[in-house]
Amino acid sequence: MKFTILASLTLAAISSTAARQITVYNACPFTIWPAMFTDKHAGGGIPNYATGWEAPAWSVRNIQVPENWKAGRIWGRRNCDMSKPGPNNCITGGCNGGLECDRDSGTGVPPATLAEFTFDGTNDWYDVSLVDGANLPMRITNTGGCPVAECPVDLGPNCPSELKGPFDASGFPVGCKSYCKLTGDPAACCTGSHNTAETCPASGVKYYSYFKSNCPNSYVHAYDEPSGRALFTCPTGNRADYTITFCP
Repeated sequence: MKFTILASLTLAAISSTAARQITVYNACPFTIWPAMFTDKHAGGGIPNYATGWEAPAWSVRNIQVPENWKAGRIWGRRNCDMSKPGPNNCITGGCNGGLECDRDSGTGVPPATLAEFTFDGTNDWYDVSLVDGANLPMRITNTGGCPVAECPVDLGPNCPSELKGPFDASGFPVGCKSYCKLTGDPAACCTGSHNTAETCPASGVKYYSYFKSNCPNSYVHAYDEPSGRALFTCPTGNRADYTITFCP
């Protein structure tokens, strides 16, 4: 009887801590500094893992995240000097807190390509977001047989001149800014009188076509779902693990 009770308690503990695996692979031929942030106000579980680390070229790191991970994001930081305080210790993607991003305010400085996840118990929702601009090519694949979200193109070199940058020491553009973040234009940010899907169509978002034509399977502005290739789902029952590849 005692063994049965202990076994049941053990199984319950395992069930309550069930997790998914997120693999982060740096396929770039240079070092990046991946970062992770979870919005505590979303009501989901918080990964018990470092919120930032150094990833040399071709390195792989596996992260366990809770089954109910919500409003989670992972991105890459470029050209960093971690001897300096955040968030300006990287040319792109820097965060409050330095190497490990602050768990309350360390969301990352645009431009930054984001991998976004919400596991709601029915579906896994995921996307590659360019809403905050782009700084690294990215792909999200999975083991559940579900769609690939991606922006496999380096958008910096051919970025419209108004959005191009910032630049590294050689003058190479390591990012492509968001017009919304650059100007605060309500029509691009879907704010103010443009705060609905009806009043903020893609046709009114300046430079939308540059991002979407290069990266059709990415999330480009606040109401991009009508494109049918922005936000993706995978049934929770598929028990998918995910791989985020930088520079696929």
